[in-house]
Amino acid sequence: MTHAQSMARPQETILILDFGSQYAQLIARRVREAGVYSLLVRPDAPAAEIAAHKPSGIILSGGPASVSDSFAPRCDPALFSLGIPILGICYGMQLTAQMMGSPVSAAKTREYGRAQIDLHHEGDLLHGIPAHPTVWMSHGDQVLALPKGFEVLASTAACPLAAVGDSKRKIYGVQFHPEVTHTPHGMEIIRNFLFRVCACHGTWRMADFVEAECLRIRELVGASRVICGLSGGVDSSVVAALLAKAIGPQLVCIFVDNGLLRANERDLVESTFRGHFDIDLRVEDARADFLSDLAGIEEPQEKRRIIGHRFIEVFQRASKSIDGDTRFLAQGTLYPDVIESGQGHAGTAANIKLHHNVGGLPDDLGFELIEPLRSLFKDEVRTMGEVLGLPSHIVWRHPFPGPGLAVRCLGAVSEDRLKILRDCDEILLEEIVAADLYRKTDQVFAVLLPIKSVGVMGDGRTYDSVVALRAVTTQDFMTADWARLPHDVLAQVSSRIINEVKGVNRVVYDISSKPPATIEWE
Repeated sequence: MTHAQSMARPQETILILDFGSQYAQLIARRVREAGVYSLLVRPDAPAAEIAAHKPSGIILSGGPASVSDSFAPRCDPALFSLGIPILGICYGMQLTAQMMGSPVSAAKTREYGRAQIDLHHEGDLLHGIPAHPTVWMSHGDQVLALPKGFEVLASTAACPLAAVGDSKRKIYGVQFHPEVTHTPHGMEIIRNFLFRVCACHGTWRMADFVEAECLRIRELVGASRVICGLSGGVDSSVVAALLAKAIGPQLVCIFVDNGLLRANERDLVESTFRGHFDIDLRVEDARADFLSDLAGIEEPQEKRRIIGHRFIEVFQRASKSIDGDTRFLAQGTLYPDVIESGQGHAGTAANIKLHHNVGGLPDDLGFELIEPLRSLFKDEVRTMGEVLGLPSHIVWRHPFPGPGLAVRCLGAVSEDRLKILRDCDEILLEEIVAADLYRKTDQVFAVLLPIKSVGVMGDGRTYDSVVALRAVTTQDFMTADWARLPHDVLAQVSSRIINEVKGVNRVVYDISSKPPATIEWE
């Protein structure tokens, strides 16, 4: 099943050709925030394939390449003859101009960071924008001459063609980035493109998406049963709630207790889904098997491989006990998972990690996949959870990695070390909640390091474990910044951990951003 076939198709769709921009996902989010569905596609997609989507408009993203490079990504030239409105951003503008016969070359003065543009003609794209707004520039090349039929909409001192447009063909280009917050009126420009240029109505709503997805699922599965691997995290919980709404008793959820869970995880899952949603939930206790497999294993990717292999074995065993035709398996794969795993649009995404939801299942598992969240970002999944009536403590729960505490317990994994980590993590989250910081952060957790340090407790010398605290803020988990937690909160967490958790005598705080670091340590 293709990505296009796997999702409910909204009436209005904006396609974004991703030329490798660090902001491509942000463009998609901005469009959806305006109430129009968006989808990233590979930059070299044939025009016929683009047209088959029946998009209301097309956005060409920025990118790190120069249009003059022989290896620079290009789009199908026929794209500009489809009669579909187009907005080129940065590299996208340069490519549009070049493919229409205008020269593009290295600028005499490169522009990086904030700049002020001067409006010459607002037209539809810049309607209602102030005469001298601030924008965010990031370019070394620039368009040297207007393509035929275009007019200058805005300029800067260093860039005479900062925004251009052909109102008859509805093709526009901006040299700056309207999608970033550093361009204060950028969202207005995006909305102008959507509503004034593309004539969108902004009717895409999560409640409508839920109803359409339920209909698609019912048509797809018929009378078959669907198995859902339920972890207790936001993604799998939303999938379970959606499937419960769509097919009711045809859904069977399997929860695998691998011994690598957060405190009270199993109890939370059972009370929520057996009690609140009345779902057929099967719990597989495989703690001993997982911990035995992991004994003596320290290499992070090997941990993931072992956990994934054992999970599949346990899951298959549990699925065989289910009566009836069970052809389908549901997963909580999200759009960033697809992109980070290199399956988003061939040629532009690097395989950054081995993700537990994408590409980790064997071809002979025997199920057809259902991935109803595959086209959604994390904040949209939370919105879906609210629409479906999930309790807020599930909807707003921080992400938890598929391999569980094994990748937060650096070095060897054992019951003793897991207990230390679990106790530290519980204290950290208790204090974050007490300080009203849980919803103001996006992921907070403890990491048990594979080192020991010297300490003093009472009159004695100690040589105990070191725990790192990690807290980040992020919009889409593609990038993240470390959270500036108040010092008194950090002090309280540190004091409680050292005094209450036997075996820890030092607490440190991770102040690394993503990139260059990842959110998880392993």
